[in-house]
Amino acid sequence: MEWIGDLERTFATSLYPLRVPIAIALLVGLVVLILVARRRGWVGMVRRHPGRAALLAVALLVVGLPVGWYLGSPLIIRTSLAEPAPSVTTDPSSSLAIGPAPTASAAPAETTAKPALTSPPLAAVRTGTFKGADDFHFGSGTARLIEAQPDVWIVRFEEFSVRNGPDLYVYLSPDPRGFADGAVELGRLKATDGAFNTEVPPGTKVADLRSVVIWCKQFGVLFAVAALA
Repeated sequence: MEWIGDLERTFATSLYPLRVPIAIALLVGLVVLILVARRRGWVGMVRRHPGRAALLAVALLVVGLPVGWYLGSPLIIRTSLAEPAPSVTTDPSSSLAIGPAPTASAAPAETTAKPALTSPPLAAVRTGTFKGADDFHFGSGTARLIEAQPDVWIVRFEEFSVRNGPDLYVYLSPDPRGFADGAVELGRLKATDGAFNTEVPPGTKVADLRSVVIWCKQFGVLFAVAALA
């Protein structure tokens, strides 16, 4: 299905920026088509063969409606999700200093307890700002790569919004510019808007990864990318 992705990229980069003049041209073309149909008697032909015309219309609807809904409905459907930020585990440790042991001939030495030493939270954060791949595939918001526990990483989406698509997934990519070989799949995108968390698979070497990517898995199309700094 990559050819559909190629068509979409061509549309997004070449046709979408010219959408206003193209819409005007299509409207003019429709008017011309109607005038030509009336002059050549195409309407009368349809009236003389209603069965054939109805059969053709049904065939077009059976094929066109499901395909059109699958490809076009994401443009109008939006989903929103608000999840709390992940809790970050601290690693407390303590140290206790004890004086000499008491003896029978001396008063017990005072025992002094030092306050517990708490390590800073494991909030090793790398942050990036989402940008759309082009004018059609928009994206905005912030991605944060957070170590919630030792070797447990989470991608946090904040104030996030992206153009919806038919098969959107989240990846961590070794290329700061977007999807590349070696990208790690984190799962299906939870929502088009909001703030939420996505877990990174255990054992992932996050040091080698440079961006959070929103990728249409079925058609191979980049929607948005956040380069991690």
